Amino acid sequence: MGKIALAVIVSLWVIPTTVMVNHIVPEPYMDEIFHIPQAQQYCKGKFGSWDPMITTPPGLYYLSLAHVAALFPGFYWVEAASFSDLCSAAILRSINGVLAVVCSVILYDIVTHLNPTLNDRKAMLHAVVLSLYPLHWFFTFLYYTDVASVTAVLAMYLASLKKHYWFSALIGAFAVIIRQTNIIWVVFVACSGIINISVTHAKHHTKTAESDVSIQHGLAYATGTNTEGFNLRRRRIVKSRDTVEHSSSSSHASSSFSSGFAHEIWSILLTLWYMKWKLLISFSPYLMVVVAFLLFVYWNGSVVLGAKEAHAVTPHFAQMLYFSLVSVLAQAPMHFTITQAVDLFQMFRKSRPLLYFQMFLALVVGLLSVHFFSVAHPYLLADNRHYPFYLWRKVIMAHWPIKYLLVPVYICSWLSMIHMLGKFRSKIWVLAYFLATAAVLVPTPLIEFRYYTIPFYFLVLHCNNWDDQSWILTGTLYIGVNIFTMMMFLFRPFHWDHEPGIQRFIW
Repeated sequence: MGKIALAVIVSLWVIPTTVMVNHIVPEPYMDEIFHIPQAQQYCKGKFGSWDPMITTPPGLYYLSLAHVAALFPGFYWVEAASFSDLCSAAILRSINGVLAVVCSVILYDIVTHLNPTLNDRKAMLHAVVLSLYPLHWFFTFLYYTDVASVTAVLAMYLASLKKHYWFSALIGAFAVIIRQTNIIWVVFVACSGIINISVTHAKHHTKTAESDVSIQHGLAYATGTNTEGFNLRRRRIVKSRDTVEHSSSSSHASSSFSSGFAHEIWSILLTLWYMKWKLLISFSPYLMVVVAFLLFVYWNGSVVLGAKEAHAVTPHFAQMLYFSLVSVLAQAPMHFTITQAVDLFQMFRKSRPLLYFQMFLALVVGLLSVHFFSVAHPYLLADNRHYPFYLWRKVIMAHWPIKYLLVPVYICSWLSMIHMLGKFRSKIWVLAYFLATAAVLVPTPLIEFRYYTIPFYFLVLHCNNWDDQSWILTGTLYIGVNIFTMMMFLFRPFHWDHEPGIQRFIW
């Protein structure tokens, strides 16, 4: 019942907003001028046709064909329209509306799986708020690849959580066909699954060993036999248990972050060695996807398909800094709280020397990233239709010291994010998440906040903040931002002197 109610709630804003957008902006806009004609070529059966300006694979167009095919019987009997006639901008955009509803249900399932004690009302609240996330919400109403990409990646992750690894890898392969950078999330989901299996195995091994110790101790006591050898064995098992516990703390922050990172990695590696054949068989489908992707890159000569000069891989480490601040602001009611401030203060107080050194190192790396690896892409500098254009011109580059003064803010944002993740995930999982996020964002030269959506969802889903007030405040914030951005898009058009046509503000 919860999923049906959730789908209805999401549809209540998807349907009217879609109708309004299609009424006011009926013609393709921005990247739609490439995607919609390309999808229409596919609707005509011209699969050999390809626009060289399109950078992503044709996964969205295949989904659109299935969507139009599902609608075709009804439209045919009403209007006697041909299949290709149904591939209008409005119909093609509507696929993202359907996917947004599906994505909300997937979010609900992930939330309930990661938090089995969470009641249905709270799970629905979390799923609704996440479905309102502004970057995800806005592109629901345009024919972009973002909503399809997010939905496929989250579906892949959900299947992995349910241990359906072959199905998960199949969805992952299609996620890569939608957007090629999703190969990073295929690897991350596989690593997350391996970590979860290792943790479960470690817990089972520890409980079995402790049970065996208890039985042997009882027999020794009952029979009066010598227990010297048994005590030696017990000490070894206890020592082994202490090591294994480092890897079994993905749900308990205190044990995870009080233990040494090296010991945690070592215990995971030991478990992986003992389970290597089982893990190889279970996760070989992900390996197949990765190998197929590498072969494609070799054949294509690049990760992107078209417009390779404008989307060349560039070391843009400042992207990680921007992502941290955007993510914290998007979770402001959860980060800017007295509890979070007290937790961070206690963390500094208890591990002062090491943490201060880490913060100093992070600050140095951040300053170097901003100075040497802060990319101003020509699209960012020239296109005033995007909000990052104004943030770059009016904030980051308003005066030369500002970009350096913002570095401590970025570092504090990452500290707050890692601290929240660390309450419920192991250090090695947090490291895998950080590396996956970096692998997706760092090579990207253009500052596009919509690229942050998938790592943001992985962040929020694993923070396990159950405070209803924080979620309601976050949802209210999202609604306000969504109303503002949509009103600006629909009702504040403007014109360029050097190019005809109506221009609109967009993320």
